Amino acid sequence: FVLISYWAVDIQINPLYCCCQNTGPKSHVQEVACSGTRRVTSRFAHTVITSKIINRVNESREATFEVELPKTAFITNFSMSIDGKLYPGIIKEKASAQKEYDTAVSQGQSAGLVKITGRKLEQFHVSVSIAAASKVTFELAYEELLKRQLGLFEVLIKVRPQQLVKHFQIDVHIFEPQGIRFLETDSTFMTNELNEALTKVQNETKAHILFKPTVDQQKVNPELDETLLNGDFLVRYDVKQVATAGDIQIFNGYFVHYFAPQEMPVFPKNVIFVIDRSGSMAGRKIEQTREALLKILQDLRPEDHFSCITFNNKVVEWKSALLQATAENVASAAGFVRTITARGGTDINHALLTAVSVLDKAERLPERSVSMIILLTDGQPTSGESKVEVIQENIQKAVNGKYALFCLGFGFDVSYNFLEKMALSNGGIARRIYENSDAALQLQGFYQEVATPILMKIEMQYPDNAVEGLTKNNFKLFFEGSEIVVSGKITVLMVSFLPLQHTSDLTLKEEANVKEKEQVFQSRSYIFGNFIERLWAYLTIQQLLEKSISAQEEHQKALEARALELSLQYGFVTPLTSMVVTKPTGQQQAELANKPTEAGKWVLNSPLGMCGLVSKDKNRSQYLFHKGEYLRLGKICGDRVSSDWQAPSRAWVDKLIQGRKSSSQNVSKAKIVLTQGEAVLQVNNANDVFCFFLPYVKHLSKN
Repeated sequence: FVLISYWAVDIQINPLYCCCQNTGPKSHVQEVACSGTRRVTSRFAHTVITSKIINRVNESREATFEVELPKTAFITNFSMSIDGKLYPGIIKEKASAQKEYDTAVSQGQSAGLVKITGRKLEQFHVSVSIAAASKVTFELAYEELLKRQLGLFEVLIKVRPQQLVKHFQIDVHIFEPQGIRFLETDSTFMTNELNEALTKVQNETKAHILFKPTVDQQKVNPELDETLLNGDFLVRYDVKQVATAGDIQIFNGYFVHYFAPQEMPVFPKNVIFVIDRSGSMAGRKIEQTREALLKILQDLRPEDHFSCITFNNKVVEWKSALLQATAENVASAAGFVRTITARGGTDINHALLTAVSVLDKAERLPERSVSMIILLTDGQPTSGESKVEVIQENIQKAVNGKYALFCLGFGFDVSYNFLEKMALSNGGIARRIYENSDAALQLQGFYQEVATPILMKIEMQYPDNAVEGLTKNNFKLFFEGSEIVVSGKITVLMVSFLPLQHTSDLTLKEEANVKEKEQVFQSRSYIFGNFIERLWAYLTIQQLLEKSISAQEEHQKALEARALELSLQYGFVTPLTSMVVTKPTGQQQAELANKPTEAGKWVLNSPLGMCGLVSKDKNRSQYLFHKGEYLRLGKICGDRVSSDWQAPSRAWVDKLIQGRKSSSQNVSKAKIVLTQGEAVLQVNNANDVFCFFLPYVKHLSKN
């Protein structure tokens, strides 16, 4: 199918806000203009958000620029212009950027500008002091490739103006020459009054969505100057599927090939659910797991085969063999699920090896079927084999490429690195399940993504003399509602595209004339720069980083070196690069914008600094404090690090310092600092890096 899409968003106070931090009279720092413009061409989105602020008082004030952007996006640019002087962000190799930053840190300045704030979002946050009557313009740009899930593309716009806005507008334009099959908007804050401010116009290939509420429509009620606009605004859409062998887009010497076959028969599944029932799963977690499993069992197809394994320090099998998903067997499994209780340790190694053994011994399975293991755990291995490297090696050797392993990490006690490496090494993926009220729905949602395999062992073949620099072109499984994306460089004017599906001897062929394909993008209003080349670079970097997770050390270094080279060449902030943000003289001279990762979720950032979680168990957590940084203790609330921080008392921290096992003189240089009413710990010695054991933050009392 063909998708050429364009949509632009003009948002006056989008997910941005400006705030004045002072203890005096009401601030008159005013955000006079704020816009977000997004263009998506062939799924690749380029977004620029601009905010202009004026200080209308006779003294300096602090202005804050804050944007929530998708986790899958790479920041490409940030700059501040203060009274006409430009302060650009510069993207550098991470170690080089860190050296510049260390100088600022040693002077007590704060850490990183980007942190994870939710399941799908990251937050970019920067503050700057602006003089009386001065103006500042912030500009942030980022790029991402939209991913098709369950048959839809989703555009998420975080709306959080924190004030009534005279000119507020979300303006979305979609252009699909292939035709728009489906389009809808949704919001977490919509009311009947706000719904009147939403208009949608759609024809065969274009759609226009405009959300433009008046000040009165934004109000919680007529008497209060409080805004209703606080939440998510979503646009979901899909395109009409036409070409069986996919859609090819070509521009300026690069191509992208989208492949999403429709109306193909679903392969039967042989699935084993491996469920953690250790003590840490007690309470709401195990209840939600039971709830999700009961519904997932009902969604099994009659031709599927399945089994259930639960584990703590012991492994318990519902049945010792795979059984067909008949009504009787599903009812029996449901009865088993209802009896699952949580206690004991965590023997992941034994549980997974048992699951592999069940699949190995399975008989009379459909000739063409997909076998998979779905692991759900909330902790780290504590029973049996506890070395994660050994477990990874054991499982990879046992699976031996025969089955797909999907690893779900429930909450933040899991070692996500461990689960991700194990899943990627065995043809699957890892996913975090957040400890929220909808955890059962998250589990069901993941299952729906992998419930309908329709292709196996797909190879996208291209003539060797026609293309080069190919991204990943071999795929173990394809699930209905998703999409395969391959990109590369074109070296000849006519290319044959030949995706193969080996297991059913299906061959689909497509030819593309470069000149004809490039005619599609003659209208420059629908594209941005060399967008397919940048899409190729973005996709290549992502896949190199993914490969490096499960690669051996030497190969890992080579993969990361290539990813770093491309990140610097195309100006992407990735896990291997950082953006150095400079500020005017007299303020924090350098701050870093780093790309957070899901595995690094437990790095807590704040305006006062950051601390990284090294390990934790039921009663205590080990944090690592770095030179010159501050510590403040925060609660972990569901899928984000809460800004509702708890302040440890002076007596508590004094006791902490006195109780440190090693009585190094460096301890005497750690002191309590009261900042904005909070007690924080500051380490002043520039050469000292050491660890404390702290009571687990959830168990701290308010005092």
